[in-house]
Amino acid sequence: IYGLEESNRVRALVMELVEGPTLADRIAQGPIPLVETLQIARQMAEALEYAHEKGIIHRDLKPTNVKLSVEGAVKVLDFGLAKVMEPVGAITPNASMSPTITTPAMTQAGMLLGTAAYMSPEQARGKTVDKRADIWAFGCVLFEMLTGQRAFPGEDLTDTLAAVVKLDPKWDAVGADVPARVRQVLRVCLQKDP
Repeated sequence: IYGLEESNRVRALVMELVEGPTLADRIAQGPIPLVETLQIARQMAEALEYAHEKGIIHRDLKPTNVKLSVEGAVKVLDFGLAKVMEPVGAITPNASMSPTITTPAMTQAGMLLGTAAYMSPEQARGKTVDKRADIWAFGCVLFEMLTGQRAFPGEDLTDTLAAVVKLDPKWDAVGADVPARVRQVLRVCLQKDP
C-alpha cells in the first residue's frame, strides 16, 4: 500500500499497478512448460515464504491472484483475506476464510472463506488454518500449471469441496516429463492431513 486517499468521505488505498496477464490467463492457454512452471513456482514460493516469515497467511492463493510481468517477475496479489498467524499454542476460534464473504459479521468460526478449488481440507471444513493452507494452495496451483486442469474440479461449490476433502488429484495427468522430485513436492503439498 503506497498510501490512503479520501474524497467525499470515501477512503481508497493507493496500490501498485502490476501490468501483465494473470497466471490464470497463462494457464488458459494450456499446460505451462516445465522450465517456465518452475520459474513461476519458485517466485510464488519465495513470496509465500516472505509473507509467512512476516507472520501472514494469504488464505486465497489461486492463479487469478498471481500476475506475470513482461520482465518475467511474478507478483502474488490480493492479500484481502490474509490473516496474521497466531503464536504457537494460542487458542483461536475454529475459522478459515472466502472472497465472497467480506463483512466482519460473516468471519466467525465455521465460516468458509477462500476459493473452493484451492482450499485445504481443513479450510474447506471451516477449521482454523495456518501457513500449511497456503502450501496446499501452492500445490493446487503447481498442479494446474503442469496439467492445465484443476487438481480438484467440480461442477459446483459442493462437488469441489467434496473433491478437496475426499478425493486425490488425477496424478496420471502430470506428464511423464515432470521429474520425480517435482512430483514428490506436489504430493507433499497436497497431503490431506496437515
